[in-house]
Amino acid sequence: MRINKEGYKIIGISGAVCLLIWWLFYRMLVNESGEALLWGGTIFLLLFWFFIVAFFREPRRVRIHDADLVFAPCDGRVVVTEVVRETEYLQEEMLQISIFMSITNVHMNWVPVGGVVEYFKYHPGRFLVAWHPKSSTENERTTTVVKMPSGQRVLFRQIAGLIARRIVSYMKVGNPVEQNSVCGFIKFGSRIDVLIPKDSELLVEIGDPTVGSQTPIARLRKMEEKE
Repeated sequence: MRINKEGYKIIGISGAVCLLIWWLFYRMLVNESGEALLWGGTIFLLLFWFFIVAFFREPRRVRIHDADLVFAPCDGRVVVTEVVRETEYLQEEMLQISIFMSITNVHMNWVPVGGVVEYFKYHPGRFLVAWHPKSSTENERTTTVVKMPSGQRVLFRQIAGLIARRIVSYMKVGNPVEQNSVCGFIKFGSRIDVLIPKDSELLVEIGDPTVGSQTPIARLRKMEEKE
């Protein structure tokens, strides 16, 4: 299993803390009466550390390219599909698809479409639970807009949740990005909003599971069909 680079520091620190706690347990319980407690504590610390390691797992996935499709930017479950007015940058009505990531999901994030990064901004903010309606506009988040070769624009937001306290994004304005390439990481549970042209064909429903970079969530209308 590969480990994402964003986890190296946390895995190392948590491993050192677990080892220190185990040593303290050992010093206090180094007698026959405390042997059962020592074994129980050892198992608990090992399981806790392996959970931290597993959280930062980096799966190997086939890179899919299809300019007509918008792919899920993360593993999780669809929690919102609605038309909203985007007011930060595009200033128009868009179809929003939101995917919630539980703490057990892979937390790598992928670019849902290919093109050039036209806009990027980091927003400090609150840490409401990720499924709260106001989390999209009040929580700590990043906003990225990718302009596709067709001229269509897709916006997506990485949103921190109640537990998540660290959003990592590799997006920079002016950089070209490939569809389903890695765009960042959100640590310990959150959600991503994807906003696409409102005349797109929705391919998922609320409650559907998604696999990041693998599950198509919408089909864009071709530009010639709009004319």
